[in-house]
Amino acid sequence: MVEVERRDAVVVGGGPAGLAAATWLARHRCTVVVLDSGEYRNQWVESAHGYLGLDPVDPAELRARGRQQLLAYPGVEIREVRADGARAVEGGFVVEAGGERLRARRVVLATGVVDRFPEVGNFLEHYGASVFHCPTCDGYEARDRHVVAMGWSEAIVGFALKLAGWAASVTVLTDGRRFEGDGDQRELLEGCGVAIVEDDGVELLGRRGALEGVRLAGGETLGCELLFFSIANDPRPGLADELGCRRTEDGCVHVDEHGRTSVPGVLAAGDLVPGLQLVQVAAASGAVAGVACAQSLWAEEGRMALAAGGSAPLMAERTGPGPQRLQDLEDKIDDAREGLEEIAPELDDDEARFADRGEHRPVDDSIAPH
Repeated sequence: MVEVERRDAVVVGGGPAGLAAATWLARHRCTVVVLDSGEYRNQWVESAHGYLGLDPVDPAELRARGRQQLLAYPGVEIREVRADGARAVEGGFVVEAGGERLRARRVVLATGVVDRFPEVGNFLEHYGASVFHCPTCDGYEARDRHVVAMGWSEAIVGFALKLAGWAASVTVLTDGRRFEGDGDQRELLEGCGVAIVEDDGVELLGRRGALEGVRLAGGETLGCELLFFSIANDPRPGLADELGCRRTEDGCVHVDEHGRTSVPGVLAAGDLVPGLQLVQVAAASGAVAGVACAQSLWAEEGRMALAAGGSAPLMAERTGPGPQRLQDLEDKIDDAREGLEEIAPELDDDEARFADRGEHRPVDDSIAPH
């Protein structure tokens, strides 16, 4: 297996979360390689909604724009390959992909989740055009239309009732299974005008973009214009488990507010971590993880001095100052504070001032290293 020159970071995943993380690493002048397997949760979806400034947008177009803009930065590479394994080594990590060993000081995981699809004929013919998995993402498109919600667990109750806020009608189809909710939940659905059909969906009828209904095993046709399904989605935690990252009860990778996992040097973002599973949320969490990752690298290299003993980052030269330069910078800050005290010894609390030595407040909106 060929070893590749070490990078500052390897980002695993080429969706919105991974591309956003890599972009912010690149903006901090870090070297980064993105491993993109080409497996995207929304690869069959025609339009993503609610993305500020891009509503709607073709997910493939969004990814293409992100890749193009990312590659404009120096020190960035995108490899269309699946990551096969990862482990910690001295000085960082090794990620195996495409017969190569990629060495990196940090790893950002953005591998997403996999949805479980219903077993019904012509599913992929309609998925992403008239069939969806997320009421929050696509519920607006269900307004005043007749909708089937496919699922059988207790989760389908809230799922269907949410759709009822938009749709003209909602019918729960259990796909041949017994509805797992209790009597109260059944009454709640029926009381809100949501019928429950415990039959097996055999085939979706109509052409793409013009769904007509679901043919049932009993021979009847359940008419609908849109179909939503709620079965399950499973995180892709393989690399996280290999690296020893803690997971939540729901199977997501546990992270803090900066996207850091329980393993130092490993961060995670997107649908792989807890939270709303929306494309703009994935991109935002990727940005947070990317910035935190980059700043941890800067701190490790001595490119981030702590101003006046507080937590505000004082950016030094890209090449990294030596210990004497850092001491000189701190001395200048002390001199400036003493000068301020001489000309304005009694500033009101609401006036601009240097932070007190015991007060830790960032001077900008970046994430301070820990």
